[in-house]
Amino acid sequence: MRSKAAFFLSLLASACLAQALAADESQAPAAGLSVSQIVDRHVAARGGLKAWHAVQTISVRGKLDAGTGDSIQRSMTLARQGMGASVKHAAAAKTAAETAQVQLPFRLEMKRPRKSRLEIDFAGKTAIQVYDGQNGWKLRPYLNRDDVEPFTTEEAKSEETKADLEPPLIDYVAKGTRVALEGSEAVDGRKAYKLKVTLKNGDVQQVYIDTQSFLDVKVEGLPRRMDGKLRPVWISQRDFRSVQGVMVPYLYETTNEGNPQSHKMVIETVEINRALDDARFAKPQVLVAATPAPASAAVATVPPAPAK
Repeated sequence: MRSKAAFFLSLLASACLAQALAADESQAPAAGLSVSQIVDRHVAARGGLKAWHAVQTISVRGKLDAGTGDSIQRSMTLARQGMGASVKHAAAAKTAAETAQVQLPFRLEMKRPRKSRLEIDFAGKTAIQVYDGQNGWKLRPYLNRDDVEPFTTEEAKSEETKADLEPPLIDYVAKGTRVALEGSEAVDGRKAYKLKVTLKNGDVQQVYIDTQSFLDVKVEGLPRRMDGKLRPVWISQRDFRSVQGVMVPYLYETTNEGNPQSHKMVIETVEINRALDDARFAKPQVLVAATPAPASAAVATVPPAPAK
């Protein structure tokens, strides 16, 4: 509701790097699968490399839980993080007014390489966060700020190091990512492999892969500061559906340690390879902040289904 590059290296480079990662893949679960075998089955369950290689843009519409005031900023963060992107977390709000849940319409557009645009409607205004692949800006009218602000240093760093459109384990060797098995745990009552994913820059993320479906049912988000401490954040991914050959979660639920309240993000439509002009990811202008995206010629969506 980790969020945000040159995309793929050659298969030859991937094969060479695979040998260097052999030490991380030496530990195997009770079922006898190595880490590379678990990841291979996960990639296949998500649609396969060929299908993800063909994805150049993703456009998503839906609704997300939010409170009021500054918690709208947190909801924007959760929306980006839920779809594989990430920005700086705002401080946790504690007042009754700010913890009251409402549902806000949102639109998220992503385009290679690492371009993203997030819009959230609140109180008759549209908040925007965009990233053009190198620089990011935000417009936050819900805080009575009508000026376009640049991303903070931390936000920009997050965007530079995030994955592109695909799930984090797609082409992980080519990205310089190391994966190690840390056992298994129950997620939503089902057994899941617990994987330690170390990115090329040293950042570490936990990813849980269901032992039957091999879908990534739970991933670690950016930690959030509460009570003066950084608390772990977890994103549960449910209701996977196939959209043009790739599996996409239609329900995200974000929780953080020490806070009983969760945020849900419900996806209503997903469009793959919709034409998105680069101007959509340029610095936003106040006068066009609420301008809707142009209608697409063909909409690749999946009819809603009950959340699982």
